[in-house]
Amino acid sequence: MKRIYDRVLAAVLVSAGLVAACGKAPEPKLEEIRPVRILKVDTTASGRSIEWAGEVRPRLETRLGFRVGGKMIERLVEVGTTVRAGQPIARLDPADLQLAAAAARTQIVQVEAERRFAEGDLRRYRDLREKNFISQAELDRRASTFESTDARLEAARAQSRQAANQAGYAVLAADSAGVITAIEAEAGQVVAPGQTVARLARAGETEVVVAVPESQHGLVEQAKEFSVTLSALPGRTWKGRLRELSPSADPVTRTYAAKITILSPGTDVELGMSARVSALLGGTGTRIELPVSALYGKGESIQVWLVEAIKDGIGSVRLQPVRTGGLSGDRVLIESGLTPGDMVVVAGAQLLRAGQRVRAAAPG
Repeated sequence: MKRIYDRVLAAVLVSAGLVAACGKAPEPKLEEIRPVRILKVDTTASGRSIEWAGEVRPRLETRLGFRVGGKMIERLVEVGTTVRAGQPIARLDPADLQLAAAAARTQIVQVEAERRFAEGDLRRYRDLREKNFISQAELDRRASTFESTDARLEAARAQSRQAANQAGYAVLAADSAGVITAIEAEAGQVVAPGQTVARLARAGETEVVVAVPESQHGLVEQAKEFSVTLSALPGRTWKGRLRELSPSADPVTRTYAAKITILSPGTDVELGMSARVSALLGGTGTRIELPVSALYGKGESIQVWLVEAIKDGIGSVRLQPVRTGGLSGDRVLIESGLTPGDMVVVAGAQLLRAGQRVRAAAPG
């Protein structure tokens, strides 16, 4: 019985194998077609523009400090205070300076007395010389004493004027109208001569200071015009003029400081506002620009995905090396590697592989 059972089981398994072999083979897995956004490359005939971020600053900013040292007993302004020319900013303790001025005046009185005595002595010796009672050498000595005393009197008067001036330096005054932008010393602090107490932004021109990368240093001087926009005042634009471009780079950031004067800023433009400066470069030729999202970095090269053999909105992609020429807002200038009419992936580039089939989700 067992032999019969084994034979029946083997026959059943063989029959099942034949049925499976005669069945339909499984279909191969379909290749994924990834949706991407595609842009048709075209040229633009206009000047190229570049943009930098910056800050509104005064053209002239003075660091105010006392011309003499001493203890500061009073500060009369705050940050943001608008001051006029000659307005007091801070005061020093004037006691020592007033004593020095008084001592200098006393010195004048002493030397004046000596001069009067030397003058009278010289007059008497001249009379004696006329009567031939003394020698000429003796008269010359009296004349020399008088001249020396007279010179000492002039020196004492000069020292007195200097001491009086220093007593006046106990009051720090604004040398021009403007706005206080910073305070660097407080009442009770002992300050040295020339130490900064406050910074004064002089009334007048305002400008935007921007940091220019090394690759764009030469382009700044070629700019045909500048325009300034402020984050705090959206929708408004001011014309600018390049006033200064640093000839040397900052040793830390390796950027060049450029100062753009704002033409007719008005009262709305305030110091410290965040600004953006756009520069329109010269040139009348055509150029190719792409969104920054189209770039695909691989190693040290910059590439884009070209879409080829497009049929019914579906094509395959391959990498194309390109050479860029800088940014213009959110777009990048392509100097070589592409020609008008090429189809480039501008969204989804980081998820592709060479030869992959794609579908244009939003044709450019």
